[in-house]
Amino acid sequence: MVADKNSEKSIHNNDKLDVLKSTQTVIRHALEKLGYPEEVYELLREPIRFLTVKIPVRMDDGSVKIFTGYRAQHNDAVGPTKGGIRFHPEVSEREVKALSIWMSLKCGIVDLPYGGGKGGIICDPRNMSFRELERLSRGYVRAISQIVGPTKDIPAPDVFTNSQIMAWMMDEYSRIDEFNSPGFITGKPLVLGGSHGRESATAKGVTICIREAAKKKGIKLEGARVIVQGFGNAGSYLAKFMHDAGANVIGISDAYGALHNPNGLDVDYLLDRRDSFGTVTKLFKNTITNKELLEQDCDILVPAAIENQITEDNAYDIKARIVVEAANGPTTLEGTRILSERGILLVPDVLASAGGVTVSYFEWVQNNQGYYWTEEEVEEKLEKVMVKSFNNIYDTAEMRRVDMRLAAYMVGVRKMAEASRFRGWI
Repeated sequence: MVADKNSEKSIHNNDKLDVLKSTQTVIRHALEKLGYPEEVYELLREPIRFLTVKIPVRMDDGSVKIFTGYRAQHNDAVGPTKGGIRFHPEVSEREVKALSIWMSLKCGIVDLPYGGGKGGIICDPRNMSFRELERLSRGYVRAISQIVGPTKDIPAPDVFTNSQIMAWMMDEYSRIDEFNSPGFITGKPLVLGGSHGRESATAKGVTICIREAAKKKGIKLEGARVIVQGFGNAGSYLAKFMHDAGANVIGISDAYGALHNPNGLDVDYLLDRRDSFGTVTKLFKNTITNKELLEQDCDILVPAAIENQITEDNAYDIKARIVVEAANGPTTLEGTRILSERGILLVPDVLASAGGVTVSYFEWVQNNQGYYWTEEEVEEKLEKVMVKSFNNIYDTAEMRRVDMRLAAYMVGVRKMAEASRFRGWI
């Protein structure tokens, strides 16, 4: 009987940590608040299209390894779908589906003419050679080529993928299409039609949200104590932006542990010492765990690593006044409820990390028109989009008396629902 109770508890906890299930829960709640009928939820609860592919890759030792890849297209009522491709050993079907829904919401929040898409390959790029990664990247594009394209579905970088991988994918698609197609993919190198500001766009968008949230809470950014959990692309840029803005970065972490100093860390030194996968803590002896870092006293906490970091088990121990989600799904629904009840301002991932897809949109526009903007122009346009979006979500939360996550879902889902209605789908 004890074993059965433990098993039930485990299933209950797994449900709470299931990113797809929690996303569907908030979407249902948002649609109910907006007064949409059940069929709208049935349309939006899962991707409209989902592809699973097998990718044979010739490894450097001569053997052939078969990789599994996915591509989810959540909803294309507004326009082509858009979303990153991640290379990670823990990629799953449910995760990719949830991430595609989040991309739809992000596009709705910042008012882009896109629906959400997402892709992933189950692999560990840290254990693969440069040439093996190239073969895998090209094989993935060949496998999904019939459902993607500049007017269908536009991929981008995500976890453990970068501009080089995007360049290989663009080249492979151009070979298949027999036409140079820079607009097929974003996050490319500048020389292949990439956009200024794309690499740091997610962190720049998070920085703008932190600044706006600090204003709402009456916190001066200069001297504010900031903790950044995660030191990959978004986390490292974010730590640098916070440091340059005069904030006191007192904690950072990576997959192997965390560094904490209440007097502040030397961010520039850490950036110089990190490896290509954003890890640096292995160089230090006096490290703490990621869990311990989250519970340190600070003004602003930025989870910029992986999902399910703030849960009902530790939400009461969070000491920050503001939590800004740079990662996808770092706070569970129970964690969100607890933080909200405690008066902690939570800026949700679908808003805070929308800078990446916004500048990806800018890149796609530049590719389509064949005219490219300066970095200053890109940053100016991003600033306008993010400030407008933040204030829209904040005001919606205040007016509707809901937390910012539900407000963001309400704003994000409305565009998809209306486009689907006008098309006659529902």
